[in-house]
Amino acid sequence: MNQMPTKAEILQWITENPTLGAKREIAKAFGIKGAARIDLKRILKELEAEGHLEKRKKTYRDPDRLPPVSVLQVLGTTPDGDQLAKPLEWHGEGAEPVVMLIPRASDPALGEGERILARLQAVRGEAHHYEARLIRRIGYNPSKVLGIYRKGTEGGRILPIDKGMGKEWQVDATATGGAQDGELVEGEAAGPKGRMGLPRARITSRLGDPSAPRAVSLIAIHQHGIPDEFPDDVIAEADAQKPAGLKGREDLRHLPLVTIDPSDARDHDDACYAHSDDAPDNAGGHVIWVAIADVAHYVTPGSALDAEARKRGNSSYFPDRVVPMLPDRLSGDLCSLHEGVPRACIAVRMRVDEFGQKLDQSFHRGIMRSGASLTYQEVQAAMDGDPSARCAEMMDDVIRPLYAAYAALKQARGTRQPLDLDLPERKVVLSEEGKVLSVNFSERLDAHKLIEEFMVLANVAAAETLAERKSPLLYRVHEEPAEDKLDSLREVAEAAGLVLAKGQVLRTAHLNALLHGAAGTDHAEQINMSTLRAMTQAYYAPANFGHFGLALKSYAHFTSPIRRYADLIVHRALISAHGWGDDGLAPYEEDQLEGTAKHISDTERRSMMAERDTNDRYLAAFLSERVGEEFTGRISGVAKFGAFVRLDETGADGLIPVRNIGHEYFHFDADSATLMGADSGRIVTLGQRVTVKLAEAAPVTGGIALELISIEGKEMPQGGGRGRSRGKPPKRKLGAAKKKTAKTARKVERKRRS
Repeated sequence: MNQMPTKAEILQWITENPTLGAKREIAKAFGIKGAARIDLKRILKELEAEGHLEKRKKTYRDPDRLPPVSVLQVLGTTPDGDQLAKPLEWHGEGAEPVVMLIPRASDPALGEGERILARLQAVRGEAHHYEARLIRRIGYNPSKVLGIYRKGTEGGRILPIDKGMGKEWQVDATATGGAQDGELVEGEAAGPKGRMGLPRARITSRLGDPSAPRAVSLIAIHQHGIPDEFPDDVIAEADAQKPAGLKGREDLRHLPLVTIDPSDARDHDDACYAHSDDAPDNAGGHVIWVAIADVAHYVTPGSALDAEARKRGNSSYFPDRVVPMLPDRLSGDLCSLHEGVPRACIAVRMRVDEFGQKLDQSFHRGIMRSGASLTYQEVQAAMDGDPSARCAEMMDDVIRPLYAAYAALKQARGTRQPLDLDLPERKVVLSEEGKVLSVNFSERLDAHKLIEEFMVLANVAAAETLAERKSPLLYRVHEEPAEDKLDSLREVAEAAGLVLAKGQVLRTAHLNALLHGAAGTDHAEQINMSTLRAMTQAYYAPANFGHFGLALKSYAHFTSPIRRYADLIVHRALISAHGWGDDGLAPYEEDQLEGTAKHISDTERRSMMAERDTNDRYLAAFLSERVGEEFTGRISGVAKFGAFVRLDETGADGLIPVRNIGHEYFHFDADSATLMGADSGRIVTLGQRVTVKLAEAAPVTGGIALELISIEGKEMPQGGGRGRSRGKPPKRKLGAAKKKTAKTARKVERKRRS
């Protein structure tokens, strides 16, 4: 280049080439050679003096731009569900630029507050200024701790309520946040731990009295990071919603659809109706309607409601409260199919033959009106000959046709053979004050099974329809069990005198044969639990890998968009596939399906763990007044540190520490899940009947400690310690240790088989 570039041209080139800011590279780009470089140097000095450029080492760059590789702090999400970050190094005079993170499928989940090293790319015409891709994490969220605050002379301590966290945290006097002695608090790490003393924390939230009955679920909510307060803009958006009208919808109000739910149901998001099929080619067949609340009409892509729903992923259910995915204006009102009230819905009409095989389906976006909000017990009583006044009026037109269609679906289920586990559901019953009144096992009625079969059929119809139309969606995936898990299940079955065949393609029918063989025997619960443990965890995915447990080739969640974000995605996909409106699946959502699937699979597991921990704490509270009593149960788990026992009366799980099993050292065999006494050869393994004494029940942590009284009717020697050794046997040389291990393994195998 013969002519010296202008200042504007130099600035434009540096903007477009942020990684090539050295004077030598600028000169090369503009063809500047020889003495002309002196003029270039002068121009760069002037730009630097004017504030347009900043020199770092030997590189010039625009000070109002971020370097191509920057340290960022992760922020929250936009209404579109995009995650934002802010630069930790900004020298410009203007507003701090907005950075949007572009995650790869392989990237780890990033929490708010984390620091990352990222590669940036400037963008134009967007609400954000840069797009960033993760290089590596260089910082993490501060460690969180939930516990009881104990005041000291200078500051105090936090005693964690998590039974898996034994350490305490020191709190300086300036970091107590006004907490009072004995309060439940949430804190975070405050600086690195020194070589001596306790780790330090600052209190970030005061959560109240930990002994209050209703604090139990609150502990789990905070411990697992479940969002339990809606932002103001989300509430405002929900409150501004109006009921959907009939325009652009089918009028389905003539159909006598009814909802059937638990007596304490907080929302009604599905309704059903069935009648015999009048088509001449389907004699004996049935028409089944399933109508689902049209949540997609109110929660649209890119809205604040949508971002919050995606963030939560699902509703979380506790004995005393629900943390909903959507504000009550929607979940309890506009999207709840209340009796006698017109409500927007997406309905599916399905035809099945007399054997319950689905022939076809069609989807409809309409307005429905529920004829009645019924309960499972009410409907079952009606079919059993004791109808309530309102059920009596619906017997011929509604209730009996529902059960006739269900009878056909049962035949199809018998042919398909989904996994038939028999695991009673535990229900914690609370008083109005939140105190545990009882722990019951829920009764499974035909009314429950009827609704389950209808919902499964509707979910299959949604998956098949979208697949036929080549529409993107989220499948509910359940893969086959891993081979090592099956081998463990086979060992448990053999020990119970049962067989699970090997060397063939595993089908649910093979597992059902095992379960049915154990039914009615002392091994039934053990076989059911072991089969459940052998299963993989179901998850969401944009690719279809089938549903092993339900023995279905194609399955998607469609029936609960009030409480599951996956169902909302499927609803939007149906809207797009049928051309029902502009509130269907947005293009950016299609691009993000894989990330959405992973996120909501994680939030589902988060809720499951929180719900389990809450039940454990309520059970511990219920049993805390019965310390010292004896209970019967069955060994449900074996670990190096002891054995877990599931109590017959409540279904609660307690731990017998290995030191309380006997006066000897116990060898642990992980493959066979067995503890064996070094001196007596006594075997402790899954499924054994035991009598135990309740030694401790801690409501705050949910921990239950037990003492072993007898195993398989044989009383255990009482007293502390482990006999002469008072611990592990003395160390041996490596060769001797290997021989001892091999000998023990052979001994365990002989004992197990005998």
